Amino acid sequence: MTATPAGTADFTSDELMEVNAARALADATTCFVGIGLPSTAANLARATVNPGLVLIYESGTIGSKPTRLPLSIGDGELAETADAVVPVPEMFNYWLQGGRIDVGFLGAAQVDRYANINTTVVDRGPDKPEGRLPGAGGAPEIASNCGKVLMVLRHSTRNFVERLDFVTTLGHGGGPGDRKKLGMPGAGPTAVITDLGVLRPDPATAELVLTEVHPDVTVERVRAATGWELTVAGTVGTTEPPTPQELAALRALKAAGKPEQPGKPEQPGKETR
Repeated sequence: MTATPAGTADFTSDELMEVNAARALADATTCFVGIGLPSTAANLARATVNPGLVLIYESGTIGSKPTRLPLSIGDGELAETADAVVPVPEMFNYWLQGGRIDVGFLGAAQVDRYANINTTVVDRGPDKPEGRLPGAGGAPEIASNCGKVLMVLRHSTRNFVERLDFVTTLGHGGGPGDRKKLGMPGAGPTAVITDLGVLRPDPATAELVLTEVHPDVTVERVRAATGWELTVAGTVGTTEPPTPQELAALRALKAAGKPEQPGKPEQPGKETR
């Protein structure tokens, strides 16, 4: 993991992002989890703010309780610890499209001002082949049908772009009303949590607005890391730093399953970019 230090505190900007992403699931009942940062946040939520959270993965596992962070949706740990495993078509047709899942938690390679997502392909510049990404997976259906969608990713002009190179997953389309026109029942993205702060869609325009920054992060820094003219809320809040309990749970999750290296004890919170 790479991360910039968060001020002088004993935690990294990645840890600050992951803890705040987990807190966003405090009131959720069911969560359709993407692999990577969303999975880290969802499993941390189970270990801290929401022990009863039901984690659902695209492979058909319902109520997974992994003891370590899964490597993929096909990780055997998900099935072995699940309350039930259903066929993938049933997962999408009955559970997801049936409106039975509260929250979808997604990552992204690129996000635009309306929280549309690209995870398919990126333009690498003149005379270079396009960069192929993992693709859509179940993200389009998750974003369409879950009650709401949360997103988590690192904040830079590479990720927060004026125009997506490819639209993989619709967030709020081109503005208010687009989801309804397309018959999408879910509310779509309601928060984007990054290593710099939190953005939420404006109710009137559906455009992402900076509503909170993390400790020691300035509004100017967030604007400089965004590929469009970022709108800022009239009052910008500051997120709470991680508690010792949250950090301990997060670091335990990340350490689980990793082979020990004799003579090289882990020193959490000391990573640098």
